[in-house]
Amino acid sequence: MTRLRFALVVLLFTTIPVVATAAAAPANVAQWDRFEVTLPGPAEGNPFADVQLSAVFTQGKTSVTVKGFYDNGGTYRVRFMPQRQGAWRYVTRSNVAALNNQTGSFNAVAPRKGNPGPVVVKDSFSFAYASGAAYVPVGTTIYAMVHQEDPLLERTIASLAKAPFNKVRLCVFPKWYSYNHVEPPRPPFVGDGQGRFDYARPNPEFYQHLEKQIDRLAALGIEVDLILFHPYDENHWGFDRMGRENDERYLSYLLARLSSFHNVWWSMANEWDFVKRRTVEDWNRLFDLIAAEDPYRHLASIHNGTKFFDHHRAPISHTSVQHPDVRRLYAWRKEYGKPAVDDECEYEGNIEAPWGNITPQELTHRFWVGFVSGGFVGHGETYVAPDEVLWWARGGELRGQSPSRIAFLRKFIEEAGGLSPLPDQWPFDRTPAAKQGNRYVIYFGNHQPSIFTSFMTDQLVKDEPSLKTATWRFEILDTWNMTRTPIPGVHKGKFSVTLPGQPWMALVATPTK
Repeated sequence: MTRLRFALVVLLFTTIPVVATAAAAPANVAQWDRFEVTLPGPAEGNPFADVQLSAVFTQGKTSVTVKGFYDNGGTYRVRFMPQRQGAWRYVTRSNVAALNNQTGSFNAVAPRKGNPGPVVVKDSFSFAYASGAAYVPVGTTIYAMVHQEDPLLERTIASLAKAPFNKVRLCVFPKWYSYNHVEPPRPPFVGDGQGRFDYARPNPEFYQHLEKQIDRLAALGIEVDLILFHPYDENHWGFDRMGRENDERYLSYLLARLSSFHNVWWSMANEWDFVKRRTVEDWNRLFDLIAAEDPYRHLASIHNGTKFFDHHRAPISHTSVQHPDVRRLYAWRKEYGKPAVDDECEYEGNIEAPWGNITPQELTHRFWVGFVSGGFVGHGETYVAPDEVLWWARGGELRGQSPSRIAFLRKFIEEAGGLSPLPDQWPFDRTPAAKQGNRYVIYFGNHQPSIFTSFMTDQLVKDEPSLKTATWRFEILDTWNMTRTPIPGVHKGKFSVTLPGQPWMALVATPTK
């Protein structure tokens, strides 16, 4: 069975939320899955704005308040993701009598296979699942993925099922931008058919579609880094200039619907500094809203154009930056004390824009430099296509040569845990190095030494005196041709080993005692 077919089967049987009504008997729901309360209520007027609904979930002294939402047809929902196992009770609160003081209970049981929980920050600079399982983000960008017609969307899902990526950056709002002048089949707000939208009336059909794709990606083991705002509207729909009240109403509705999904991250904005109608104070206020209405504290970030946001701010869990110099990830993690992610280090492709025409060798190189420097790097692809379906914009098929090399890197990292960078100073100031478990990795990149002389022991023994008497075994990684070649023999003291004298090589050094 292929990974895609298996994932779709898993989706059918494991990601459907447990739904309850007020009169239902206690149900079982797995830890980190969704429990959903569905209630009938009024449909007249504007239920999105006129009706307030929330629920308080309690377990012993633990109390969690979540907002509910209107889902059309007189249907209201409240969703909850249990982070602890055991018995939970709930009671609803509403300004509508039919929705108020509805009670019920459920049992949170052991997590199901395939759901290790939300991703969280671990040890200041890394990530892990809530279960404790390791997670190394290897992401890609498909901005307008969910706004494509179904046949193209299916091609994209099929491509992701075969790709090495475990995180996807995508937008809630559609884009009106190069290679993406396409009207969305399901706009995020109710419209009049003439291009005008009522920002006080979300379109549940769109959100139901978005939720389905988030669940499908979860079945593939993919986190969804959801971009909440962006500047690529050009007043075509007006979603980039809705005003403070509508911004907050939209974000509150989205949080009520999606916070219970275990595989979502919040990316406040893509290129926040290009969104001219919002100030730093506006973004900070929206971060405060996320902190207040997401009880699960999903990862949150904000992505820059030319100006960095202040990533020190508490609601921001990690940096999400755009910069071609991935060596700076080492400095950014030190500066902010948080995981450093370069989600856009330029794209493999051949379009006119310089950020979208680097070679596959260069993108693969930047991945290795960034990861060995202690950060995380994101993929993007922008190859010109006759139908103007570019991966970075709309999805479809991957055409580039970097994804298979990125898969090689991901496998190498995951086999022995994450990479902890060595100080950015000689001899590792030009060729970054990192510790991985008990072994060390030196990435030579576009350097091509033919000899490696053992200055390593002298440098490392300062922090690890036991290495003074160590013997070493070496392995050469060809990061482009994806090969691993052991160097014969065991080495000690002052020694030299022969290298291929070619670019894109890495050296793995393992002390044997």
